Amino acid sequence: MTRRAETAAAPQDDCPPSDALTTTALGRDRDDLLRDVWRHRYAASMARLRVLFIGGTGVISSACVRSALGAGHEVAVINRGTTSHRPVPSDVETLHADVRDSDAVETAVSGRRFDVVADFMSFVPDHVEAHVARWRGHVGQYVFIGSASAYQTPPTRVPVVESTPLHNPFWEYSRQKAACEDILVNAYRRDGFPATIVRPSHTYDRTLVPFDGGWTVMERIKRGAPIVIHGDGTSLWTLTHHTDFASAFVGLLGDSRAHGEAFHITSDEVLTWDQIAGLLANAAGVEPRIVHVPSDAIAAIDPEWGASLLGDKAHSMIFDNTKIKRMVPGWQAEIPFWRGAAEIVEWHEADPARRETNPAVDAAIDRIIDRYGSSA
Repeated sequence: MTRRAETAAAPQDDCPPSDALTTTALGRDRDDLLRDVWRHRYAASMARLRVLFIGGTGVISSACVRSALGAGHEVAVINRGTTSHRPVPSDVETLHADVRDSDAVETAVSGRRFDVVADFMSFVPDHVEAHVARWRGHVGQYVFIGSASAYQTPPTRVPVVESTPLHNPFWEYSRQKAACEDILVNAYRRDGFPATIVRPSHTYDRTLVPFDGGWTVMERIKRGAPIVIHGDGTSLWTLTHHTDFASAFVGLLGDSRAHGEAFHITSDEVLTWDQIAGLLANAAGVEPRIVHVPSDAIAAIDPEWGASLLGDKAHSMIFDNTKIKRMVPGWQAEIPFWRGAAEIVEWHEADPARRETNPAVDAAIDRIIDRYGSSA
């Protein structure tokens, strides 16, 4: 199937053709004109792709499946088919297999060739090595979902760009994702394996409260109990709605210019953690009571929670999205977190079964507050 290889010969430096430039005399903004020219060019060259999602029902991958369908692609997913929150659309082919069962996967994809395989389910090098061996010579593009948490932590400079070193000494998850990337970079350099790496940062949907502890934290906010915010609450953070991520992600599919490249996809909105708590509380119609506690103190009481802070959330992370915007002209994250917060609260409030709380998390928050301070 023809893919978008012809776009590699596009004009350098994102310059539109000279005849398009004449319309700037009509008063149009040059950047808007440029996006329109490229959008038209991409639409003309976009082929219908056969895309296989490994996963397809998670927070991020579910939105990407729907976005790929919306772009007119032929979509299949491979997973165990056990989700209920994010069902697969009826016009998506579902291949049932445990992705960790190599024989089951081979049976499910036997005799099939896909233009793109999007892998949302590889977390350690062994997973990626198995896919490189399986798909070499049988796929036009392999897209690996890495993690922006693999970037240098704490970063020596912001905004973070794709060339920022991958070095997170605090979080094993991040180190494993970076090791997966090493395998793909070597496979591309060695024999041209058509890998593209995409690094999400903190990406959410309506089912996901963006605090460790999930709805337990929201339930405390709603009943007026204090919650814990790490540090002094002023570290900067980026939250990305999954549909915003998906619209950029699908723009990379089938584009040979993305082979051997890495991209992060995030919102340009930057918030403090106190602001994030405030927006969630506002969506619930209350005011938050916040206790600020040092991240290392949290880690001393709850090592798992502490690892996600010291290895990720405790450090201000701001991203430069220039690279993905050049590859997907016209893309811009559109959903601010105040809207996302309203979606989160509305979805949970619609069904009591969705408002699950964790007594152990609740107790851990109480212990931390008892030891380290009173609410603001």
